[in-house]
Amino acid sequence: MLEFDNVRLDLESYKEPLSDLKDSLHIDTLSTKISELEARTQEPDFWNDVNKAQKLQTDLRRMQQRVENYNKLVADREDLLALCELANEDEDLDSLGELTEGVEKFKADFEKMRLETLLTGPYDKNNAILSLQAGAGGTEAMDWVSMLYRMYTRWAEAKGYQIKLLDYLEGEEAGVKSCSIMVIGENAYGFLRSELGVHRLVRISPFDAAGRRHTSFASCEVIPEMDTNIDIKIDPKDLRVDKYRSTGKGGQHINKTDTAVRLTHYPTGIVVACQAERSQVQNMESAMNMLKAKLFALAEAAQMEKIEDLKGDQKEIAWGSQIRSYVFCPYTLVKDARTGYEEVDVDSVMDGKIDGFINAFLSGMKIEK
Repeated sequence: MLEFDNVRLDLESYKEPLSDLKDSLHIDTLSTKISELEARTQEPDFWNDVNKAQKLQTDLRRMQQRVENYNKLVADREDLLALCELANEDEDLDSLGELTEGVEKFKADFEKMRLETLLTGPYDKNNAILSLQAGAGGTEAMDWVSMLYRMYTRWAEAKGYQIKLLDYLEGEEAGVKSCSIMVIGENAYGFLRSELGVHRLVRISPFDAAGRRHTSFASCEVIPEMDTNIDIKIDPKDLRVDKYRSTGKGGQHINKTDTAVRLTHYPTGIVVACQAERSQVQNMESAMNMLKAKLFALAEAAQMEKIEDLKGDQKEIAWGSQIRSYVFCPYTLVKDARTGYEEVDVDSVMDGKIDGFINAFLSGMKIEK
């Protein structure tokens, strides 16, 4: 039947791309490496160096997951081809819906794995520290930060990433002045580095009694979490330590004691803050780890060009420096200034469906209008 022939041809067209994907993911090399590492974990002295053993096991699990995901992708295609052939022989049109749904899922999984081959940066596989800061626009800009915070947490949750709130400073009237979250999971930084820059909002402000259209800005900084096991010595004289009461999200212990910690590193100007933990000691430890991660990243970068690549261009949070515009009025459109990629369903984007923008960025796409 024609319907099933079209599905079969669609699936067969992925034979060569799957082979190319296998080469890009280095599946054969990974399989060999997995066998070697598995043998290493069985050696009597494996746990003599705990830190080294734990790192090896983490690397092993990552490799195993990649190979398993690829093998599942191949198996899914074979199963769909078998189902297509069987349904065609039986002229079972009732199976067409299930088959079509399965093909769409296969394509989405294939695209996800293809994009992972583009994550070749030295820090792409790391967790990400994402920080949002209100810019020009006053209360409207702070509300915009809260909307972006929701957008990124929704995206992370949909991807199965764990989210840890590090710092959260509410606005005086509404919204959020600034916040920082840790997005925990493989390739979190590789995907989220596309979001670094200034984000522009255009809408009828709910805070304007006259119902006028407002333009607001917020900055998004994304840096990778670094391995803090390296010995980084920080002179206490180079640090300013501010202790204050936590605000915003956090539970019943919030606002009762000065548990939050903010560290300012004088030589570099780096500022980090943490109020996520229940005690000042824990927040101090987390803040120190964040500071060490940033200092380690700077030390690793060595050259100014690399430092700028790591932290991103420090642009003014205002008109002319935005990487993406979100327009709610007089029409609905979200458009990325770097790639030209756009979506008209702005509500869907604000619900965390930003994969199109991430994919376009990673693919180096530039849409000419």
